[in-house]
Amino acid sequence: MKSTHLSKMTLLLILLTMFSCFNNEKKEYASAEEIPVNREMNAELTSPPYVPTPIGKRKAKKLIVKMEIKEQEGEITDGVRYVYWTFGGSVPGSFIRTRVGDEVEFHLQNHPDNKLPHNIDLHAVNGPGGGAESSFVAPGHEKIFSFKVLNPGLYVYHCATAPVGMHIANGMYGLILVEPDGGLPPVDKEYYVMQGDFYTKGANGERGLQPFDMQKAVDEKADYVVFNGNVNALTGDNALTAKVGETVRLFVGNGGPGLVSSFHVIGEIFDKVHVEGGDVINENVQTTLIPAGGAAIVEFKVDVPGTFILVDHSIFRAFNKGALGMLKVEGEKDKKIYSGELMDNIYLPEGPGIQSMPTTNEIKESEIPAKSLAEQLEFGKQIYGQTCIACHQAEGQGIPNAFPPLAKSDYLNADVNRAIDIVLHGKTGEITVNGAKYNSVMTKQMISQEEIANVLTYVYNSWGNNKTVVTPEMVKKVKDKK
Repeated sequence: MKSTHLSKMTLLLILLTMFSCFNNEKKEYASAEEIPVNREMNAELTSPPYVPTPIGKRKAKKLIVKMEIKEQEGEITDGVRYVYWTFGGSVPGSFIRTRVGDEVEFHLQNHPDNKLPHNIDLHAVNGPGGGAESSFVAPGHEKIFSFKVLNPGLYVYHCATAPVGMHIANGMYGLILVEPDGGLPPVDKEYYVMQGDFYTKGANGERGLQPFDMQKAVDEKADYVVFNGNVNALTGDNALTAKVGETVRLFVGNGGPGLVSSFHVIGEIFDKVHVEGGDVINENVQTTLIPAGGAAIVEFKVDVPGTFILVDHSIFRAFNKGALGMLKVEGEKDKKIYSGELMDNIYLPEGPGIQSMPTTNEIKESEIPAKSLAEQLEFGKQIYGQTCIACHQAEGQGIPNAFPPLAKSDYLNADVNRAIDIVLHGKTGEITVNGAKYNSVMTKQMISQEEIANVLTYVYNSWGNNKTVVTPEMVKKVKDKK
């Protein structure tokens, strides 16, 4: 009995020792293909600008991804509608978060109400067409295929059904993140931002339902270049948020289909950039280039409060075509890092002999006053071309999201004295013109009372306005009230 008891104890000790050794051993794998899959789970998918929960230290799993294709109408900017083709009901499509070694079982579902077949090409896939050959799916059907995730990085996915460019241009793109073993280092905030260019039959800002324009797309003459599918996706109430002292990580993609992105955050420097979404990390970067069909991970700490503007630094795209977003940061100011305005001095380029800026009283009046309405219009057109045309454009159309239109302007036609006052003294703050909000700055114009009368008469008698005739006496009356 004693001998049997000892042998059982010995066996138990041996088993415990073996288990302890096995449990403490960290298995090294030669490649991601060898990483075993531990159980099964449904993938968490999120719509932009949000991302799924970080992977952390979870083991590789069989990851079930279910994504539905939807063709649906939405708004690209105020009053401009467009039929988007989407992965998961958003542009860009749902964010997919995986880790090296995951085995992804992908379910691509084409909603029965859709009109067209589609498929998906995931740049994270090692296989023909990135999955496109296995996923061509008609409306009302589902295709299932699987792949092993081998390479860490941030990758684009998109539709690859012919014509490929048209499917991408209609919004069929998104991002799939493959985290390394152990996950990415933790940060305070993570967001999903993806640029895309859109091509419409109507010009920028032309209202109504706008169809896709193939020729503009071929010529790469985009009407809109936007973040997350529309002009206002990341502005106003939709702005990204953070607090002073937090580290922000942006997963930034570029669906294209045609244009490269020069991604920049005004007032910030990227502490780290995962170049093209890969392993190479660049530090202290001002602007990073993201090719069509490419991505980057950018990280930065926000040191001071304020609104930081996200742009494509091909800058007309930002302020004229929509590639503009906002990051609103709350918290305590730190004047050692950024003081804000300290002083507003007079700049005297002519030297110290001039001690004050000229006032409107010192402006020399025209030696050749207009003697008729025809002359007022002629002189006013000249003044407009010299002082107004850059911001308000040749036909008074203004610049969307920057400078209000003067053509058929309800704001202008409602109050001539207000218009005179703005030319005399300038204007800051938000105004609404023809249903759209503008919040730019117009400086006071250093032109004579007669020139003000002439240019306003020209504007009021052009582009569908109410044909008001403004006289120098009207200008003087408004000026004298101040």
